[in-house]
Amino acid sequence: MRLSIPVSAFVAAVVGFGGTLALIIAAADAVGASREQTASMVTALCIAMAVETLWLSWRTKMPVISAWSTPGAALIGASTGFSINEAVGAFLVAGVLLVATGLFRPLTRLISKIPASVASGMLAGIVVTFVMNAAKTVPTDPWLILPLIAAFFIIRLFNPALSVLAVLIGGGVLAVALGRVGAIPAPEMSTLVLTMPEFTVTSVIGLALPLYLVTMASQNLSGLAVLKAAGYDPEPGPLVAVTGLVSVLTAPFNALTSNLAAISAAICTGPDVHPDPAERWKTGPFYALAYVVFALFGASLVALFAVLPPSLIMLVAGLGLLGALANALAIALKDDKQRIAATVTFAVTASGLTLFGVGSAFWGLVAGLVVLFLDRIKFR
Repeated sequence: MRLSIPVSAFVAAVVGFGGTLALIIAAADAVGASREQTASMVTALCIAMAVETLWLSWRTKMPVISAWSTPGAALIGASTGFSINEAVGAFLVAGVLLVATGLFRPLTRLISKIPASVASGMLAGIVVTFVMNAAKTVPTDPWLILPLIAAFFIIRLFNPALSVLAVLIGGGVLAVALGRVGAIPAPEMSTLVLTMPEFTVTSVIGLALPLYLVTMASQNLSGLAVLKAAGYDPEPGPLVAVTGLVSVLTAPFNALTSNLAAISAAICTGPDVHPDPAERWKTGPFYALAYVVFALFGASLVALFAVLPPSLIMLVAGLGLLGALANALAIALKDDKQRIAATVTFAVTASGLTLFGVGSAFWGLVAGLVVLFLDRIKFR
């Protein structure tokens, strides 16, 4: 076996985990999760990704890589007024919808028919807050933040995938050197914490439905596209159904949805992994092994993040979403006939509007689709 197989798998795992863990913690904080519940969220997500990747890669003999929903975490982190119990209920509903989508092809086709411009406008509206918050950290601690921003933009010229991880590690070292870090917590093993779900109309419409839509439109469809671009022809239904089922099983332990990966998958599916596409599926078991290790020490990692400066966490979260924002805006504004609808979607979503207890992501999607419908009537 070529050394490039385990190396690619571990790089993908480290980049995916370290580059977006700050978003998971921000999402947990937004719904009032305790430190134990946050650690359980991280642990359950890591277990989900290990199980999904191992099973799907072995079963399909393709490098099917899973990840937690980065735009989903951003959506939750930008939400207000929901409790952890309501969030768990929303995670369950979103998981059930993913299972239904995988089992019933018309649902998959229906989601794929949501215009990319509107879906991308919603995603851009969700993540732009985090990117702007990253910029706002500069005046709070310029001696810590400015060198890290400079390092990020220099490193990304050579290795974009590792730039956020480098900022996280380098930022931690610099924070210690500047005396910005509290006492380093003792290592501890992870535990799973069961949380009873609470189902409300506002959490289902304002959290579960947008979470499902961004997971499908921004993650699963992108993950399938990465596999197809690498020369594979997976059947979408079973892949989506498995990730949805595992999401349902892990939701009571505070885990948001898991799904097909895009960026991490791109690291594991290219010719650099192995010249023979039939051999690349072996990255799956090594990727799963890495997430088993992350699952064992999830509690320690959450505790470590708790003593880091909040400005550093905000910076890492914002920089980690910078590429997603740029890509979403490019797609949203690409078609001039759908540009106004996409802009309306972006503006309403980014506004933080809450109406009837339902958050802005849902209203942004509704507003964009209504404007698009009116535009199409006009063009006819």
